[in-house]
Amino acid sequence: MAHSLTYKILQDHLIEGSLIPGEDIVIRMDQTLTQDSTGTMAYLQLEALGVDEVATELSVAYVDHNMLQSGFENADDHEFIRSAAAKYGIVFSKPGGGICHQVHLEQFARPGATLLGSDSHTPTAGGLGALAIGAGGLDVAVAMAKGRYTLAVPKVMNIRLTGALKPGVNGKDVILTILKELTVKGGTGYVLEYSGDGIQSLRVTDRATICNMGAELGATTSIFPSDEHTLDFLKRRRREEVYLPLSADEGAHYDKVVEIDLSSVVPSVAKPHLPDEYAEVAEVAGTPIDQVAIGSCTNSSYQDMMRVASILKGNKVHERVSLTISPGSATILKTLAENGALADMIGAGARILESACGPCIGMGQAPKSAGVSLRSFNRNFKGRSGTKDAQVYLASPETCAASALLGHIASPGEVADFPEPEFYDLTTNYFTYPLPKDQRPTETVKGPNIQPFPLGSPLEEAYRGVVLLKTQDNVTTDDITPSGAKLLPFRSNVPKLAHHAFETLVDDFYERAQKYSATGGIVVGGENYGQGSSREHAALVPLYLGVRAVLAKSFARIHRSNLINSGILPLVFEHHEDYDLIQDFQEVKIENMIHLVKNGRGTVTIDGRDISVVGNFSPREEAILLAGGYINYMREV
Repeated sequence: MAHSLTYKILQDHLIEGSLIPGEDIVIRMDQTLTQDSTGTMAYLQLEALGVDEVATELSVAYVDHNMLQSGFENADDHEFIRSAAAKYGIVFSKPGGGICHQVHLEQFARPGATLLGSDSHTPTAGGLGALAIGAGGLDVAVAMAKGRYTLAVPKVMNIRLTGALKPGVNGKDVILTILKELTVKGGTGYVLEYSGDGIQSLRVTDRATICNMGAELGATTSIFPSDEHTLDFLKRRRREEVYLPLSADEGAHYDKVVEIDLSSVVPSVAKPHLPDEYAEVAEVAGTPIDQVAIGSCTNSSYQDMMRVASILKGNKVHERVSLTISPGSATILKTLAENGALADMIGAGARILESACGPCIGMGQAPKSAGVSLRSFNRNFKGRSGTKDAQVYLASPETCAASALLGHIASPGEVADFPEPEFYDLTTNYFTYPLPKDQRPTETVKGPNIQPFPLGSPLEEAYRGVVLLKTQDNVTTDDITPSGAKLLPFRSNVPKLAHHAFETLVDDFYERAQKYSATGGIVVGGENYGQGSSREHAALVPLYLGVRAVLAKSFARIHRSNLINSGILPLVFEHHEDYDLIQDFQEVKIENMIHLVKNGRGTVTIDGRDISVVGNFSPREEAILLAGGYINYMREV
């Protein structure tokens, strides 16, 4: 039987189960990555699993999110992660080394490998032909401990690319076009597998950009074949020994096919406040802007930076605009410094930030009140920038640079591609590699801000509570546990974060939870509840506040898994119209909860009205929920 590239890699790594869509399988996990925003919790959970060292061929702990050290909290988190890496045999990437996905692409990812990361943009490595999946920190902790990962077999959507991009058009414009076609939930349940003659016009960095923002479609992951472009990318980084040509079999089966003519793709933007709010640049040209930010794991490659430098060279950033640039890695920053491109950026009036996530995660550079910010990032959720009333647009680096010069959104026109260095001088001095096992420390270092994570309790037979909050469609993990420079330092302190739960939606959720702490409650959501980041804090904080279930029209994949791992029931309306009948603070009764979980469907009584709900839990998910979460389950097996 002819197989897709996705199924070929899954089959090669299969430990348990069969490749039947929707069925649970266990696969061997070759690599993992964490970043500091989610890594503290992942390593606390790894400690709770009681292992001596990781079981993967490679695990890397990056520090790239919580970089602003305005107090001890972030620095303490960095030290805890460093000490955990030393204890368990994990490569540690110091602050300044670069953004995890860009660095991993350059230095560690390989075609045909499996990679699990505690960050939703882990699929970036799919641009190199790796099967790279984003997950919650607990799933990554288990993958490090056991070298394996359980997932439901995804369907595979083939996105066939024809033609070639015009000069000045970026991989970012391609993925924005796909978001227009599929929406932010259109990839749910799928791996997006790219093929067609058009891929020959895309370098690995453009492919990585496209795979990166597949996360905004809700996809399990995205992947390109491994071909001569892959080999060229690896050779320039002196890593050609890991090259492996990979592609789908001729006549491979796909569950859905979408065709995109690259020659028809034009400079594009995502308007506030979702990545699928598509518009051509021509439609919004002339919109005044206050800030431009270029970088992030999406668009911070050498090619992106060189195109930006060529636009800025000899010009001046508009007097009203603040332009910030964050190169993706220390290697890229060093190369730009050596070839003069960095001087061109500074000469134009750009502000050069360190190689980190920075403004993308809300760590600094918040726009002014009601400011318009044009960013080469992957998310423009309301308030994510740090300014609640900011209007954030997403665009390619080329569009961002051209717009920064003019003071309004503008097309970049034709921008030449740039030859890469024959060889990159990969910067490795930010890495700390594991010592031999007998020389490793046996303890981790925990500062006062690092608090234990909450554990769920075994599922009770019956439940009484209230509706703590009813939300709308497309609630994000940024809504559930906001980020930004003020709150990111508390990612290792769930009790502190709990005071800010859902604060982009209501200003009193913590008080509601405290009022009903004796019984707890449920949260009600619309479509695509929990989209966005993989942060499991969006499950751990509600767990800490007594949330026992979330009832929604549909869930984002990673957040649903995180809820189950925490011991919170993710339930789906069988009839979506029942959503309209629910209000805050109505009484909730769930009889026979154990039967509901085992049967996969049942009834929730809200305000005296029976509402049919569906769980569709796999046998493994059922066991985890009955145990009260993944940690409890792992202790039993």
